[in-house]
Amino acid sequence: MFRRSFLPVWLSLALGASSVSAPAAAESSAKEISTVEISDGVTLRRAIWRTPDPQGYVLLLHGFPETVHAWDAVAAPLAETHEVHAFDWPGYGLSSRPPAERFGYAPRDYARVLKAYLATAGIDRSRLTIYATDIGALPALLLALDEPGSARRIIVGDFAPFDRPGYMYPSLQSLKSPATAEPVRAHMNRTRDEILAGTFYRGLPDSQRFEISDEFAKDLRLGWDAGDMSSADAFYHYYASFTRDQAYLEKNAGKLRTAGLKVIWGRKDLYIDERMGVEFAERVEAELILMPDVGHYPHLQAPARVSAEIRAAFR
Repeated sequence: MFRRSFLPVWLSLALGASSVSAPAAAESSAKEISTVEISDGVTLRRAIWRTPDPQGYVLLLHGFPETVHAWDAVAAPLAETHEVHAFDWPGYGLSSRPPAERFGYAPRDYARVLKAYLATAGIDRSRLTIYATDIGALPALLLALDEPGSARRIIVGDFAPFDRPGYMYPSLQSLKSPATAEPVRAHMNRTRDEILAGTFYRGLPDSQRFEISDEFAKDLRLGWDAGDMSSADAFYHYYASFTRDQAYLEKNAGKLRTAGLKVIWGRKDLYIDERMGVEFAERVEAELILMPDVGHYPHLQAPARVSAEIRAAFR
């Protein structure tokens, strides 16, 4: 049954409504960084936060233009009791960037990457919660349609499940159109520094701005052009088949009603209107958590709240 939840002020404060300093959180967590080959030509950089005798497993799937270091403040408290995994999608961070002729970078391609990672990492799916945001969410749902047992619970948010361009930021609408997508890609590559400096805070008042760690900021710059394909190029290729994969999800959305879904959305999301989250949650009969004063990146702006919601998925 669809249920919409608004976090009250007192709970927002208790769970960390004021921004958490990502550097402080990162210092308290011990993460292992490594690479893992999941298929011919695709190698992923991953981060794992381990704990003895974990109570369950968490897999965190990032969005544009992020990397594994986006999750430090979310993963650290979860790693006290759970084993936490994250990886860079192909085209981001320090994961490989095969030519688009060999790897499509579409949501469906990323779903296959996710499936391969779960198999390679040997994660017990019956004890797994996936939290996926932005470009990471649709692949997680596509895999859930193909393999209903891909995870015990899936939490998604701040993404575009259906083809509703009117709910999207103008540049994202332009990426959905073949006639305008190429100029948008070129502009994004020219304005890399501006994107990395402002994308996380755009649309938020100064009082809601938050910090990201120096490690994450450096990794974003390093990972943007780590190879022959930039992260903007990967984003462009993702959108080339985005409408096709959205249509598939919408056609089959009813099958997700038994998937144990939860939807988390920042009410100040400038890029994807909260109405998209409301419609999706209603269609799949999922619980909807609308976070006041939070933008497109709840895991960066309010990591304690996100960690708490992930932990609650195991109860």
